[in-house]
Amino acid sequence: MSNIQLLLRSFLFLLFFPPLLHAFELYVSNDGNDQSSGTLIQPLKTLEGARDYLRKRRGQNLEASTIYVREGIYSLARTLEIEKMDSSVTFCAYKKEKPILTGCLPITNFVPYRGQILQADTLAQGLKGKYFRNLFFHSRRQVLARYPNFDPANPCHGGWAYVDKKQNAAENRKQIVNFKPSDARTWAHPEEGEVWIFPHHNYWNRISRIESIDIEQHTILLAKQGWDDWEEIQPGDRYFVQNLLEELDAPGEWYLDQKTGILYFWPPEPLKNEPVYAPILDTLVKISPGTKDVTFTGFIFEGADATGIVMKDAEHCLIAASTIRNMGSSSSSSEKGGSGIEVEGGKNNGIRGCDIYEIGSNGIRLQGGDCISLTPAGQFAENNYIHHVGVYYKQGLGIDIRGCGNRASHNLIHDGPRMGIMFHGNLHVIEYNHIRHTNLETEDSCGIYTRGIDWTGPRGSVIRYNYVHDMLGYGRDDDGVWQFPYYCNGIYLDDCASGVDIIGNIVVRCSASCLMLHSAHANIIKNNIFVSGREQQIFYQGHLQKEGFWTESLPGLLAGYNAVKHQPAWKKMRFMDTPPDKIPLPDGKLMQNNVFTQNIVYYNGGILYRMESVSPQHNSFDKNLIWNYGSERNLAIESYSDNVYERPPNDTYWEAWLAKGLDKSSLTNEDPHFVNPEKDDYHLKSDSPAFRLGFAQIPIEKIGPYEDLSRATWPIKEAEGIREVMERKGIHPFASIP
Repeated sequence: MSNIQLLLRSFLFLLFFPPLLHAFELYVSNDGNDQSSGTLIQPLKTLEGARDYLRKRRGQNLEASTIYVREGIYSLARTLEIEKMDSSVTFCAYKKEKPILTGCLPITNFVPYRGQILQADTLAQGLKGKYFRNLFFHSRRQVLARYPNFDPANPCHGGWAYVDKKQNAAENRKQIVNFKPSDARTWAHPEEGEVWIFPHHNYWNRISRIESIDIEQHTILLAKQGWDDWEEIQPGDRYFVQNLLEELDAPGEWYLDQKTGILYFWPPEPLKNEPVYAPILDTLVKISPGTKDVTFTGFIFEGADATGIVMKDAEHCLIAASTIRNMGSSSSSSEKGGSGIEVEGGKNNGIRGCDIYEIGSNGIRLQGGDCISLTPAGQFAENNYIHHVGVYYKQGLGIDIRGCGNRASHNLIHDGPRMGIMFHGNLHVIEYNHIRHTNLETEDSCGIYTRGIDWTGPRGSVIRYNYVHDMLGYGRDDDGVWQFPYYCNGIYLDDCASGVDIIGNIVVRCSASCLMLHSAHANIIKNNIFVSGREQQIFYQGHLQKEGFWTESLPGLLAGYNAVKHQPAWKKMRFMDTPPDKIPLPDGKLMQNNVFTQNIVYYNGGILYRMESVSPQHNSFDKNLIWNYGSERNLAIESYSDNVYERPPNDTYWEAWLAKGLDKSSLTNEDPHFVNPEKDDYHLKSDSPAFRLGFAQIPIEKIGPYEDLSRATWPIKEAEGIREVMERKGIHPFASIP
């Protein structure tokens, strides 16, 4: 490049991107003063004070600035609002110190109440008008007084009451809980109580205030609220009751009298004059529309009643190398629990290298981008460690992604009530994530989930190089007996999810299927390793043209199709040349154009393929390596028609399968030669027959978090969860916890 070209390029760059003024530094310390100069020797006292100092100094000139925050606890009196005028600022922990930003106030001065229960006057300690719904001691969430008591030794089956067999009146099945005579209780103020219940389908829970109780009829009437149609309360549903003083009868339990402000608490260990903490803020940090280039790095964020950190319509903002914990509650101000971090709108915002745990709902929620024009937002969640989410809202996920063109990569996710990652929209990338031991409290779930109920989603998205294992699930069998593990898949494309590439994933030990496609279309499943699905390895379940689901959903599917069919960006999407009302096959089946190729299926027990309301010949199966390591010819394929499952003799059905042109070039009698499958090492040895089929080695060493300056902790010390409970009890992942 000539000197003239260099000068011209420099001129154009300066014209369109004028330089920021020189970088400016401020310091914040608990020992500081917001009237000081903000130097290391004379620091400011609060982050709000530092923000306001910069606002006065900068005027209209947005010089790049760094605010260094020293070690200590910074109790926020109000949400820290970061606005457009605060752009180009980095809030940074000083060196390797760990400042804590909290929305909590300490509560002290406890005196004896009764037995081991203490009491404290919160009104006299600055908490007048603050009806908090969380209490923390040693940074651990304490248990709101409840019946039956929580049983940490039996985290699945313990601590529940069950709706009696008596049937509710049809018009009140969303409001009436029939309790068993043995569960009758006497409460002075039942209207303060709440029922926490998993209604009917057991997809998620509801937390509802008690309206009244009829002791003679053994019924609890719940307050009216907008319940979904499938959330009718049925006999056998599990529930507990909380927030009643009479139920404060175990260590760690607490209750706040809203009228008097008296807090009652049974400490799990002696207080020794240490405070407990109650959140007074819904949100700790809010980054407002128009804000650009703001970073928080190296902090501990804890103790918010709703979502901890919110970004809305911002650009290039980042939360990095931080711990986000103890967020969310069951309060009315946060009906669905509250997330750790929410990114809504804007573009190129991210969460990188954070440890996120003990969250009311989702660990991270990303939303942004336009699905009509297929304009990506570029939001991302990368290199995070996320665990123990969904504390209150059981649809709570590790990562929830919406919109267009967002990414979740290199995250480690475990111990949540439902999916590890769920996404909706288009052009998302889900890659290099390690997801294990999720779906601990719900059924019909999975590790990675998406849905296409609008016909357009999740087209253009990619699920690649993820390691998903030990997907558990919790639910009732056909006899109404609660089971764990139960009915959980590895990767699940639900309700018309189409146009997704599932490439290079390793899916191991799922209580239902390693892969489930539910009336999904035009997906490519290639170069994956599927190991040990308990019921089946691969499940294709279709809808029928005459079914209520299809007839009721078709208007919405057509509306979604018509909204984008003329958009230029949509012309390249697979299977968009046919509107949904034209896809039914002559036999009334719908599911078609899925490609299952160059995969390794390695199993012992369960069936290979389960086909329900599907014409397999309108999908593609070929060049797969199928190895049942316990039986040489267990190639069972189960089909479903006329409400009957059919599994003819293996050889007979396999020959019929081949006669349809399916798996004609697949290998069914050769070991794939994994390095050490007993130790979950699924690298392939150099002599693996899978390579003859075109299988490519999966970059296993790149999966999961990685060492980086933006990691909050390294190496990651994984928290104890259901895996450790099972190990102590000597229980196999697919054996029930008694």
